[in-house]
Amino acid sequence: MAKKKLARFAEMLQFDNVVQSGIEEIYNRRHKLHGRWAEDFFGSSGPVVLELGCGKGEYTVKLAELFPERNFLGVDIKGARIWKGAKYAYENQMDNVGFLRTRIEMISSFFAAGEIEEIWLTFPDPQPKKTRKRLTSSVFLNRYGGFLRSGGLVHLKTDNADLYNYTLSLIEANGLEVVEATDDLYGSEKCNEILSIKTFYELQYLDQGKPISYLQFRIDGLKEIKEPDEE
Repeated sequence: MAKKKLARFAEMLQFDNVVQSGIEEIYNRRHKLHGRWAEDFFGSSGPVVLELGCGKGEYTVKLAELFPERNFLGVDIKGARIWKGAKYAYENQMDNVGFLRTRIEMISSFFAAGEIEEIWLTFPDPQPKKTRKRLTSSVFLNRYGGFLRSGGLVHLKTDNADLYNYTLSLIEANGLEVVEATDDLYGSEKCNEILSIKTFYELQYLDQGKPISYLQFRIDGLKEIKEPDEE
């Protein structure tokens, strides 16, 4: 397994659709693509959409196929996972797909205010014991607000009811706009071509009979978001 991972890491160095950035390159500083992703990385004026914690990149790639006029960037720290989506996009010459290998805790170093149109969170780690590490916690939502355009959307798909309910209570407590919310996506009328994209992990959850929740909401980047139990 270790040899396989090393081979994938080596192969990714040849992909021009992957950016790999160490902490030392971005600690307390902006990445060179900060504010320049559309022009300098994608070579397109189309809007940029992020998938954070993209895993194997299934959602990133499928969205890019559905919307060729937009640019899609998958972000994850696991290079062996990113390899699959990056390889597919590279071999199929998909110019509107890219991948960024970094820790999401460092995400603010990569994007300028208003640079991102939408954010997708597809089956993130629910972090049951570490609220602040959830990708929908106030810590992360405030970071997203720093680069998400005004009125930009955040999408959450999850099999974890606690994460869904936590996120819903947080955004309602902060007066944010809920656009769509369902604790049973495939049992509702909300499912469409976009939401029916299934990742490797989602297929496993569905096989286990778990309902999939979906939440779509907007962030007000000018307003500080707080945890529901904060004064």
